[in-house]
Amino acid sequence: MNFLLNRSNWATLCFPSSCRNFAKLPVGVVCATDVQFKGRGRSKNVWESPPGCLMFSFTSQMSDARKLPLMQYVVCLAMTEAIKDLCCAKGLPELDVRIKWPNDLYLKGLKVGGILCTSSYEPKVYNICTGIGLNVDNEKPTTCLNAALQELKANSPRLKREDILASFFNKFEVLFDIFSNQGFQALEEQYYNSWLHSGQRVVVQDAHEGQSVNSVVTIKGLTPSGYLYAVGEDGKSYELHPDGNSFDFFTGLVRRKIDA
Repeated sequence: MNFLLNRSNWATLCFPSSCRNFAKLPVGVVCATDVQFKGRGRSKNVWESPPGCLMFSFTSQMSDARKLPLMQYVVCLAMTEAIKDLCCAKGLPELDVRIKWPNDLYLKGLKVGGILCTSSYEPKVYNICTGIGLNVDNEKPTTCLNAALQELKANSPRLKREDILASFFNKFEVLFDIFSNQGFQALEEQYYNSWLHSGQRVVVQDAHEGQSVNSVVTIKGLTPSGYLYAVGEDGKSYELHPDGNSFDFFTGLVRRKIDA
């Protein structure tokens, strides 16, 4: 896949109308922006970004609908690996950017980035519009990549947005090829090494006879459909789905038993 970059002074990161319009562009087109006014995250959450963030959208295609929900995980992995590769290449301390399921990037327990994939269908192919926002330089109100670098090593050279962008697409192209030809299973171990949740214990609210009952499950990985795979204290396997009501996915999970 070849990527063609277009710079703009605005962006709409992946809301439905932009996805339909973006699908008319050739596969591999990248739109990068300095300031964003009308972007959105999941569930129509507003996503506005001031200068200092790396924000871009790009096009890709996929024919296998079963793989489509897993695309965002490949993108998340590509970004975490790209940042590690860039720090190594420049002789900088490694930034331990982690994936918070399903589509956030965290550093030192704080969110530094988000990813959203939306798609539209044409005969035999899905057009995918992927939007990424990454906080590179804004230290307030939480943290950013370059602030974390300065904490690790005073007077450390700063990461540049264009270098991160180039490193991301170098990594994504390789991972997307593996994903397309071998499936997500070929990337699972690498993904789990980059996420926050292996062995995490989560309290899930279950409805039983009109009453809410709390139960504890331990996250083990992902199911083939891309949801969380967990094991309960009863030893049974469960698939965890977000209930759609909470901004934080881990405070609103629905537990569904997986048949043995």
